[in-house]
Amino acid sequence: MQRSIAGEVAWVTGGGTGIGQAGAVRLAGAGAKIVLTGRRREPLDDTAKMIRGKGGEAIVAPADMGKRDEVEAIAKRIAEEWGRCDILVNSAGINVRNRKWADVDASAFDSVMDANLSGPFYATAAVLPMMRKQKSGLIIQISSWAGVYVSPLTGPAYSVSNHGLVALSESLNQEECVNGIRSCCICPGEVATPILDKRPVPVSDADKAKMLQADDLGETILFVARMPAHVCLNEILISPTWNRSYAEGVKL
Repeated sequence: MQRSIAGEVAWVTGGGTGIGQAGAVRLAGAGAKIVLTGRRREPLDDTAKMIRGKGGEAIVAPADMGKRDEVEAIAKRIAEEWGRCDILVNSAGINVRNRKWADVDASAFDSVMDANLSGPFYATAAVLPMMRKQKSGLIIQISSWAGVYVSPLTGPAYSVSNHGLVALSESLNQEECVNGIRSCCICPGEVATPILDKRPVPVSDADKAKMLQADDLGETILFVARMPAHVCLNEILISPTWNRSYAEGVKL
């Protein structure tokens, strides 16, 4: 049985584009109050406009997820305005164009780790006091196929950060299940989102059309959010039917 999330407060990071935007719109459509975070205000405003245009409620709270003080300030705002946080979707993430060992430098590696692993940690740590107090809470971590399978396509920084996010998610379930808190790590294969623009080798429109789409992940996020509170979906591995890591070298 699906549960209602109407009236719940959902904080979505990376909510200006791609998976985060799709998830925010889907959650809002089910009645959740949305807090949108990302580095750039303009895309967040666009998402908020989409939500409000359909009768939903959304506030825009920009921040660099790699900066702990900025993340904590938003959690404080949520606590002051609503007194609770029911759902956290950690969807903010980046990769760099020069990602192979022969090319990547320390600053690029650090930037990926800050956004993809430190940011989710900061946000999770910031909402846990509210979730412990209310004895409930759902955290959805958007990792990657690269969080399960190491691939030269994504590079060491991206692979390491997403493997770490899978571990971070399961460690939450191990320790916080007694407080009614559950974490789901969604690990999608290739998704046709703006992060593809960072690829060293351009991706064709034809290939993008065969990939998972942002709305597919939005539906997945909503599916997880609607599961009964006694159900923990620890991890979801999802890929396009036409999976390039399988089909490589096969004439299609």
